[in-house]
Amino acid sequence: MPMAMSSIFTITLLAWFINIPWTSSANQEAKVFMVLMEDEPVVMMSSLRGSEDIAMYKRRMTQEHDVFLQSVLQEGSYVKLYSYTHLLNGFAIHAKGEEVIDVLRRAGRVSGAWPALGGSTAAGEGVVIGLVDTGINPFHPSFATQTSIGPGRPVFTQGSKFKGTCAAGERFSASACNGKIVGAQYFARAAVAAGEFNTTRDYASPFDADASTAAGNHHIPVIANNFNYGYASGMAPGARIAAYKALYSFGGYMSDVVAAVDQAVEDGVDVLSLSIGPGKVPSGPCAFLNILELELLFATKAGVLVVQAVGNGGPSSSSILSFSPWITSVAASITDRKYNNSLTLGNGQRLLGTGLAPPTFGGVYFPVAAAADVCRKNFTTGLMESCQNADPFIHALARGKLIICMYTFDFESEAASISNVAATAQKIGAAGFILTMDPDIGSEQIKGSTVTLQVPGIILNNMESSTALWEYYNSNTIRSRSGDALFFRARARILDGRRATYAGRAPVVASYSSRGPDVNNAILEAADVLKPNIMAPGSSIWAAWSPNSEGDVYTKGQSFALLSGTSMATPHIAGIAALIKQKHRHWSPAATTSAMMTTADLLDHSGGPILAQHKNRLAPATPFDFGAGSVNPSRAIDPGLVFDAYFKNYLQFLCAVPGVDDMSIRRAVGVGCPAKRKEWCSDLNAASVTVSNLVGSRKVKRRVTNVADADEKYTVTVREPAGVKVRVTPEAFKISVNASRFIRLHLEATQRTNVYTFGEMVLRGSKNHVVRVPIAVYVSSSIGRS
Repeated sequence: MPMAMSSIFTITLLAWFINIPWTSSANQEAKVFMVLMEDEPVVMMSSLRGSEDIAMYKRRMTQEHDVFLQSVLQEGSYVKLYSYTHLLNGFAIHAKGEEVIDVLRRAGRVSGAWPALGGSTAAGEGVVIGLVDTGINPFHPSFATQTSIGPGRPVFTQGSKFKGTCAAGERFSASACNGKIVGAQYFARAAVAAGEFNTTRDYASPFDADASTAAGNHHIPVIANNFNYGYASGMAPGARIAAYKALYSFGGYMSDVVAAVDQAVEDGVDVLSLSIGPGKVPSGPCAFLNILELELLFATKAGVLVVQAVGNGGPSSSSILSFSPWITSVAASITDRKYNNSLTLGNGQRLLGTGLAPPTFGGVYFPVAAAADVCRKNFTTGLMESCQNADPFIHALARGKLIICMYTFDFESEAASISNVAATAQKIGAAGFILTMDPDIGSEQIKGSTVTLQVPGIILNNMESSTALWEYYNSNTIRSRSGDALFFRARARILDGRRATYAGRAPVVASYSSRGPDVNNAILEAADVLKPNIMAPGSSIWAAWSPNSEGDVYTKGQSFALLSGTSMATPHIAGIAALIKQKHRHWSPAATTSAMMTTADLLDHSGGPILAQHKNRLAPATPFDFGAGSVNPSRAIDPGLVFDAYFKNYLQFLCAVPGVDDMSIRRAVGVGCPAKRKEWCSDLNAASVTVSNLVGSRKVKRRVTNVADADEKYTVTVREPAGVKVRVTPEAFKISVNASRFIRLHLEATQRTNVYTFGEMVLRGSKNHVVRVPIAVYVSSSIGRS
């Protein structure tokens, strides 16, 4: 079958390297350019029959890339890094200077450019989770062996279509892919070409020298600094892991990330977990057509559920970085597990704080000394007070004492760390350390307060405790006329801070978790997409850690670390998605996301509404804080009804986005808009309803499908957003197994709000299924019809 290759239609400049979040590189001369070809990639070619046809088509695409480059660019002026063939038809090259764009434009076949470079052991069985991240440590017990697989050989798991391979390399031997890890590859061509890849620190293999969080094995002891903190299990312990390393110690390049995603989907992963995102959202109406968003759209078209961290830009509104409706965007919560510590003073007073540290020896009281009182006077006050190194200390005076240090602005800027305080205490022979708060710094977030320590230590993370300690210390320290400390009569002991307590309200939306409404982009906000989609635990999560990490001195050599961020919440959702996939093999990504959203919890453990952390307060959480709510795994497996969507529905959504023209869509996805276009983006069959500009009234339609094992009767009720009257038809219906039916909502503005207000539609079934759909509406005017 002849397959003519046609011309380039667009060049996509995806320059500058990515980190978490993606940022700029120091190498401003060299650039990586990504170019899309007009012909369809493999995933769009339904006419291909069998592996031989596919392989031939891939070879032809790659050859055409080479021919085109040779025809327009000088030999030696560029290096081709990748040919993309599965989800996209295009390539990435490394070249120097902006003149490459001009050359490609003069070829007469270029139309545009976008910047950016780049429960049990069986739960989850048969499902493969693809991790696009910093790689994996195959020696960790959470990823322990089952069956050895040779390097470069395809790996098949029971009930899975997965056909990925294992790439051996530095610290990643032939036996690293072991049946738990079923595939491992790394992507660094852009990083190497740009000169960012450093062979002395970056492993040329899938090996990860830092954190690894995935579908870990069941009941693994969490041991850090020789203390057992309990046991860890992945959300889907029976799921398999395929690692696609595209990020390194310096960050990474988007072209490497796109290559990793492309390979993961071609290999046949079921779920794709991205704990990464761009530094900022692309501007303009074509942001949804950004090359990464397109890559993930085609991954969804291939049946792969894409789960992405929403970002750590909270509590500011419109701070999310994961914005497309075909991606499941994850917010982070704090839990009720706390590691508290306390300091008992010689006068019997007990001060509360934090610190994952052992107690002072023998339960006895030790002398207390301020750092400045046991240091030489020829050092600056800040250097002494922050206790960042042992040089200023007079060891004979400091030895055997509890040293009071100060949490200064240096800690906030990461010029100082709590680990350095602990290291200093150990070097000078102190009995431990007490870190007090600077009055000029708020104590809501203490950086590094969850690091595990080998020496006794406590962070008095509130001004009341800090002030009480200083008052006690000053009243019990005898000084000379010049102010020098002569006698240290203050005494104290530190208790054990390594025992978890479970108290307080939870879950609570973490202050750092990025918030909606959608991104800070008027066009994207007008697209009526609710983000985040769902929330999962993300604060103080015990994560598998590589002992080879070159990071924090007190996590180096450890197998677990306590980490926080939306990147920790994301694997929770990926694991829960694997559980759903195990039970419902043929569900679409949208159905899986719908199941998690419509069954999410809106109440915390105390029975009250879930709260959200803001800078200095707690407030009831809204859908812009946590999406549909906090994920409930057990209910998500049996949701009753789902709101399903497929590629054609996302295409209709794109065609309704304001400012996106038909030609742009046709060039980007290979298909034009249908003759009968959707009028509103809000018509996408999502498990939420968002209207960003209600003028007068609007009709919104949703289609539900019964995925339960029996017919069921449902009644529909609505909690109306302020300023909006909502009428739903039908108010009651019966639906058969596997059947679908439409639900229509008529939204009528009753008063102008000029802010988003929130409500929900609730469908209650006769078989005890409860399906909740969040509603977010911005009423611009109560006059007119829309």
